[in-house]
Amino acid sequence: MNVNGTPVAGHTYIQILKSTVLIGSSSVVTLGFAIIRNKAMAMLLGPEGVGLMGIYSSIADIAQTVAGLGIQSSGVRQIAEATGTGDAGKIARTASVLQRVSIALGIAGAILLAALAFPVAWFTFGDHQHVIGVALLSLAIFFRLASAGQTALIQGLREISTLARINVLAAFFTTVTTIPLVYLFGSEGIVPSLVAAAAATLLTSWWYSRQMLQNAPDLSAPQFRQELAGLVKLGFVFMISGLLTLGSAYVVRIIVLQQGGVAAAGLYQAAWALGSLYAGFILQAMGTDFYPRLTAISSDHAACNRLVNEQAQVSLLLAGPGVLATLTFAPFVMWLFYSPEFYAAADLLRWICLGMLLRIIAWPMGYIVLAKGEEAIFFWTEIAATVVHIGLAWLLVSKIGLVGSAAAFFGLYVWHSILIYMFARKLTGFRWSLANWRIGLIFLALSGLIFCATLFLPLWQATALGFLAVLLSGLYSLKKLIDLLPVELLPRPIRKWVLRSA
Repeated sequence: MNVNGTPVAGHTYIQILKSTVLIGSSSVVTLGFAIIRNKAMAMLLGPEGVGLMGIYSSIADIAQTVAGLGIQSSGVRQIAEATGTGDAGKIARTASVLQRVSIALGIAGAILLAALAFPVAWFTFGDHQHVIGVALLSLAIFFRLASAGQTALIQGLREISTLARINVLAAFFTTVTTIPLVYLFGSEGIVPSLVAAAAATLLTSWWYSRQMLQNAPDLSAPQFRQELAGLVKLGFVFMISGLLTLGSAYVVRIIVLQQGGVAAAGLYQAAWALGSLYAGFILQAMGTDFYPRLTAISSDHAACNRLVNEQAQVSLLLAGPGVLATLTFAPFVMWLFYSPEFYAAADLLRWICLGMLLRIIAWPMGYIVLAKGEEAIFFWTEIAATVVHIGLAWLLVSKIGLVGSAAAFFGLYVWHSILIYMFARKLTGFRWSLANWRIGLIFLALSGLIFCATLFLPLWQATALGFLAVLLSGLYSLKKLIDLLPVELLPRPIRKWVLRSA
C-alpha cells in the first residue's frame, strides 16, 4: 500500500492474478464437466435437442432476470461498498434484506412464469406443445433466485475461493443429474434437468453461505424499506440491462430458429456455448473480484483508471492465446465437445471468438460506469447495444445465412468497444496505457490473420499458421505475466530463469 492507502501496482497484479487463477482453476474443472455434459447431450439429443435446450435456457434466464429485479447485482455493489468502508452493520443489514427478498422474488417469479406458460410457449415455439415444459421451468426460477441472494453476499465479501468451490460443485451436480435425466427421458428430460441443476446450485450456495450471516439483525420496518429501496433503485437498472442482453440473445435465437429451424438453433447454441467458455472464466473473475474492488475506489479517478488498465492487461494476456487457439482448432473443438454433426458450427465459433476478444477489451472499461453508479449511461448503452445486436442479426442472417448470427455478435462489440471507451474517458478521464495498446493490437492483428487464413488457405496451412501464432503468443503472454510479478513470488525454476536472463 502507498501512503494514501492505494494498492501499489505489484500488489494489484498479484490480486488480479490470484482471483483469476482461483476462478480459472475452478473453470478448468467446470470445463471438464462441460465437455462430458455437452458430449452426452450431443450424442443423446443431436443438434435439434441441443437447440431446444438452449431455447428453454433462454426462457429461464429471461424469467429470472425479470423476477429478480436486478437485486443480486445491486446487492453485490452495496455489500462491496460497505466492505470497502468497514461498515459491518451495513453489510449485515443489506445481506439480511437481500436474502429475504430473493426468496420472495423467487416465489413470485415462479408463479408468474407458470401463469404465463401458454403465451410464452406460443411466442417461442408457435404452438402449445411445450406449455408443460415452460410451466415446469418455474421451479428453476425459484431455485435460481434463492441461490442468487446467497451468492451475491459471497461475491460482495470477495470470498473468491468459496465462489470457486461453489462453481465446481454446481458443475458436478449439474452433470450427474442432467445426463441420467436426458438418457432416461430424451428431450422430455431437458426441462427436469434444468430444474435439477438449479436445485443443486441452491443447495451448494446455501451450504457455504449459511455461516456468513448467522445472526441476522433485527430490522425495523423503516430500516427494511430503506435497505430495500437502495437495492431496488440500482437493481432495476441492472434488471433492465440483463433483460435487454438476454432478450437480444433470445430474439437472435428466434431469428435463427425461424430462418433455419431447430437444427440451426442447435448449431448456434453450440458455437455460443463454446465461444464464451474460455473467455468466461476471465469475465467471471472480473465480476467476482475486480468489480467489488473497483467500486471501493471509484471516487479516486487515478486509482480507478490504473486498476482498469491493470485488469485489462492481465485479461488480454490470459485470454489472447486461448482465443487464437479456438480460432485455429475450431473444427476439432466442435468434435471434442459435441460430435461431427456440429462441424458446421465451426465458422460461427470463429466469429464469436473475435467478438469475445473485443468483449474482454471492453468489459473492464464498462465496469467504470457500474462502479460510478451512472444508471442513465448504463441503461442507454444497453438499449443501444440491444438494438444494434438484433438489427445486425436480422440483417446478416437474411443476407448470409446462419453465420450472420455470429457475425452480428462481432459487429456489436466493434461498435460497443468504441462507445464504452468514450464514456470511460468522460467519467474518469480514462486512457489506455501504452502497454495495453501494444498488447491489444498484437492480439487483434493475430486474430484477424488467423481468421482470414481459415477463409482463404487450405486447412492444413491455416492450422499450421495458427499453431505457430498460438505458440508464439503463449510465450509472449507468459513472459509479460512474469514481468508483472515480483521475482520473489515466482516459482523457483522460473525465478532462476528470470535472474539468469536479467
